Amino acid sequence: MQYLNNAFVQFFEFLHRNVTLLIPNQNVSYGIAIILMTIIIRIIILPLGVKQLKSSLIMNEIQPEVKKLQEKYKKDPQRAQQEMMKLYKEKGASPFSGCLPLLIQWPILIALYYVFNNLSGINGISFLWISDLAKRDIFLAILSGITTYLSTYFMMSSNNSEQTAKQTQTMNIGMSGFMIFMSLGFKSALVLYWVVSNLIQIAQTLVIKRIGTKKNTSHSKA
Repeated sequence: MQYLNNAFVQFFEFLHRNVTLLIPNQNVSYGIAIILMTIIIRIIILPLGVKQLKSSLIMNEIQPEVKKLQEKYKKDPQRAQQEMMKLYKEKGASPFSGCLPLLIQWPILIALYYVFNNLSGINGISFLWISDLAKRDIFLAILSGITTYLSTYFMMSSNNSEQTAKQTQTMNIGMSGFMIFMSLGFKSALVLYWVVSNLIQIAQTLVIKRIGTKKNTSHSKA
């Protein structure tokens, strides 16, 4: 883990040095460097996002089979749940695939926590409405919760069973509230990364879903 932390420190310092060559103003260059680093990380984990979307599309396709199982075992909810999980496994789908991006980002978040806690250069540096990237910002913390919720919400399958939808919804709300609480204890630099990452995740999901919808429509017409 220490190796990963040091790698992120060197990577961020490299980015900031190059941004400073174009934008000498420290109140802008640090924020831009954080955003650039976020974009690069999101590009690296893009294949994961595509895989998650495929799982979501499969969930939509197998909903008729799911409903048949629910109807068949309506007097035995436990058996119905077992059969549905078996179906998900066979088809390579997961009803909770939308929560996976958050879990994957935790190691990255921990590494960046180390980066910004050991980066004295951000002390007293402002960016946009944030007065100090080395201190907490309440509005940014709230944004972290909202964007966390939306990033997982748009990954959910619209055809999930009512029980699954409620479970996922509860999980999303709990995770969002947890992120607001945690963000109040983090430096704004780290929370800025999280918010920008979530915004990219939301945009990426909407674009890929739109592409998937167009492909399904084309296949239906054919």
